[in-house]
Amino acid sequence: MHSFMKLKVSRRRLAAVGGAMAAGSMAGPALAQERRLWRMVTSWPANAPGPGTSANRLARRITELSQGRLVVEVYGAGELVPAFEVFDAVSLGTAEIGHTASLFWAGKMPAAPFFTTIPFGLDPVGHEAWIYEGGGQAIWDDLYAPYGVKPYLAGNSGMTMGGWFNRPIETVDDLGGLVQRIVGLGGEVMRRLGVSAVSLPPGEIFGALQAGTIDGAEFLGPWSDMAMGFDRASRFYYWPGFNKPNGSAECIVNRNALAALPEDLQDLVAVACESEAIRGLAEANWQNAMALERLKTDGRVELRAFPEAVLSAAHGVSVEVLDGLAGDDAAFAGILASYRQVERRLAGWAGVTQGPMGRWAGL
Repeated sequence: MHSFMKLKVSRRRLAAVGGAMAAGSMAGPALAQERRLWRMVTSWPANAPGPGTSANRLARRITELSQGRLVVEVYGAGELVPAFEVFDAVSLGTAEIGHTASLFWAGKMPAAPFFTTIPFGLDPVGHEAWIYEGGGQAIWDDLYAPYGVKPYLAGNSGMTMGGWFNRPIETVDDLGGLVQRIVGLGGEVMRRLGVSAVSLPPGEIFGALQAGTIDGAEFLGPWSDMAMGFDRASRFYYWPGFNKPNGSAECIVNRNALAALPEDLQDLVAVACESEAIRGLAEANWQNAMALERLKTDGRVELRAFPEAVLSAAHGVSVEVLDGLAGDDAAFAGILASYRQVERRLAGWAGVTQGPMGRWAGL
């Protein structure tokens, strides 16, 4: 996966950030008068490596660049609202801002998972191309607008691993009867392959694995997964993460709270989110590589690739799931059409760049 990406910052936005930083020279009373406090609720345990790191860095960046005019305080999952209630909290104004993942809102909006990832979908670079250049941001805005929420990309955990399991998976039949923590559309794919798919907040996964109430779990990559202790409660770690080939986190902001900000601070929030989308991915790629090396050296967990037959079956079911949902939901159908068009266009470019270079990778 290539990681050379461009942060798009308009002259207007650069000027806005510069203006916000220049506010530091304002007199104390003026600053005090303008100071605003936002509560950021998250779906992650406090300070969790990966998404928790992104949330903290985003809050710190907004606070510092605004010279304290907009102070963002971070609350981990359960500290102010539960992990899966972040969207509602921001929508209702209980919190002004949230850091989470769109795939948690499939029950509210079937198409929401697109903005994190879908099975066998775009990789992180392709996903950002769709959002920033291929029309994805406008579609995302329209999807969330009825709830009074404005979304931004704000972090990326990269492509996930396939998951942790306590028994080997050698055939499609081995999936039958497994109880797996898995979220997003990948959960429906695995369900159709015989898995009992359950949705658990990130902070509850380790306990369920350790207690044996689930047989397997997917979350992110080795950096975040090992920090959560999954390697101490599982025997096998599978790849690739076909169910989540991208890991975009979202920053969601209450639209009324956003509109109440001066224009320069509105732009500052957008710039800070764009910055975290890139920084988070760079950090995740590096830390996952380091964590994978440690996991291999430790030797307590067996790393395995999903058998080709399992990947083939999962791909076929993924197409069925997507087409079925498109037939039932007009919004889903429109987003799927946009997504597939971008996939086709990017595949043409990748075919003349990444494909030929693959055999020469690794000097």
